[in-house]
Amino acid sequence: MVTFAYLDAVPGPGGARGGGFSFAVRLSVRSGPPVTVTRIAQPSAGLSVASSPAAPFQTKPHSDSKIIVTLRVTECDKAPRNPGFPFLDVTLRNTRAIQTHSFILGSRYARQLSQALQVACGNDSR
Repeated sequence: MVTFAYLDAVPGPGGARGGGFSFAVRLSVRSGPPVTVTRIAQPSAGLSVASSPAAPFQTKPHSDSKIIVTLRVTECDKAPRNPGFPFLDVTLRNTRAIQTHSFILGSRYARQLSQALQVACGNDSR
């Protein structure tokens, strides 16, 4: 069993004014074999995703890993205007399977992402 939980926004390179929003998530692997995160993505064409550690990386069973994810605005006109229930797509692999899961990170994440997008794209006309 794997969970992905939002922790909080963190200062990142460039910050929201530089078009970026960094935040920490906790990846918990509660049982089964080790899990490799092969990809972290999101559905908006106007945002790119990077993580630290960079995918692929492995998490052992019965452990937690802190991951810093940075979303960067690449095109304001394609970035979500008011992301109500933003999610991350995370591709996981273990010895038995590879699957992509969509994790909704909650209302605090949605609010902080929305604020960061407003700062990054606030002066753009859409």
